Amino acid sequence: MAIDHHKQNMANTKHIVVIGAGIVGAVTGLELARRGHRVTIIEPGEPGGEHAASYGNGGWLSPSLVVPLSLPGLWRKLPRYLLDPVGPLTIRWCHLPRLAPWLIRFLLAGFSARRVEKTALALHPLVADCHLRHDELAAEAGVSDLIERKGQLQVYRTRADFEAEGMGMTWYLRRLTGCTWTELNAEEIRRREPALDSRYTFGVVLDGYNCVKPGLYVAALVRRALSLGVELKRARALGFRSESDRVTAVVTDDGDVVCDDVVISAGIHSKALAAAAGDRVSLEAERGYHVEISDMDPLPRNRLLLMDGPMANTPSRFGLRITGHVEFSHLNEPADWRHAEVLKKFTVGAYRLTHNPDRVRFWMGARPSTPDYLPVIGRASRLSNVIHAFGHGHIGVASSPNTARAVADIIENRPPPFELAPYSPRRFSLLGRLRPIAAR
Repeated sequence: MAIDHHKQNMANTKHIVVIGAGIVGAVTGLELARRGHRVTIIEPGEPGGEHAASYGNGGWLSPSLVVPLSLPGLWRKLPRYLLDPVGPLTIRWCHLPRLAPWLIRFLLAGFSARRVEKTALALHPLVADCHLRHDELAAEAGVSDLIERKGQLQVYRTRADFEAEGMGMTWYLRRLTGCTWTELNAEEIRRREPALDSRYTFGVVLDGYNCVKPGLYVAALVRRALSLGVELKRARALGFRSESDRVTAVVTDDGDVVCDDVVISAGIHSKALAAAAGDRVSLEAERGYHVEISDMDPLPRNRLLLMDGPMANTPSRFGLRITGHVEFSHLNEPADWRHAEVLKKFTVGAYRLTHNPDRVRFWMGARPSTPDYLPVIGRASRLSNVIHAFGHGHIGVASSPNTARAVADIIENRPPPFELAPYSPRRFSLLGRLRPIAAR
């Protein structure tokens, strides 16, 4: 990934405002700076800080990330999700009326095998080489130690549980998109992870890398962008000033920022900005929890997915990060730390490990999630120089380099690296779905 590969002539340089310094905004700002543009990133918080969804990401970087959350048959489990307040997927009753339109779209997105096949094929170009691109980005930012070239071990109680995962769709979709894996029996699992409970008798190893501390990684990418001349403005974007169909400035709580183009990558806060640009997108806060244990014995050897949880365990020099659980609630609702307690208790029991209770930290953040599991990437409907780049849900870290490439190509009127129609901001409206793809 040569830094000057796309460098433009100075005559073509634009001033581009990127709203948001999460992983997508950070990588997009860096990509645009590499191409010779003047870039201002608007972000009210500290890049890489705990307020950002990318801070709490599990850090798995792999071509295997093509399986959507909504799969055929999921609707049968909805009553159980509504009744279990601390299950792996929960919906708070009081928010059900407000969430109903999103949830209906969510269930419909996984209603048939054909629909989820299309979703997996659309996710594939976003993540196909993500581990390699992040390896290069980390080296450029001087934090190669934050990317570990380790695969992921997923363990199941039985082979039948593996075959039934995701109502039988999970591994079919991975095979469909070219993903391969290695199967392990109980003895092979024990050799790789001696402290793991003996109830796990079947496992698979997937290729990929791990980002062991996404918050530090995002901060390093922003520092690298600043070293290339990117400006970081500590402010909150409120809207736009425009003439005709083009933005002339981004309005913030610290004055206007005049610009040529705008990229919206503000996580869950992108919804209101997208509406101001002419697109009513279906985006909700899918809240996730994680636990970090920095003093434990023994520290697991591998990144593991305990599939009877389910939860992901990522060991590193920082300790163990445990991620999992999805909660649909209001963005500003207080965290339900029972989810984090479940994650901790389950993992501690699975390894029979000891830990210092004083060295345990809980975190909760809001993923910006669309009902069809696809991000929103493309030009806005009303303001032609606004580009959407948000709604990446669980794959924000993994998909950020290829999202950034697509956004930069849109701005430069180049052919994008892959077909962008599946990510259209207009797909949520009936009129948008009826428009010919060529018109988008």
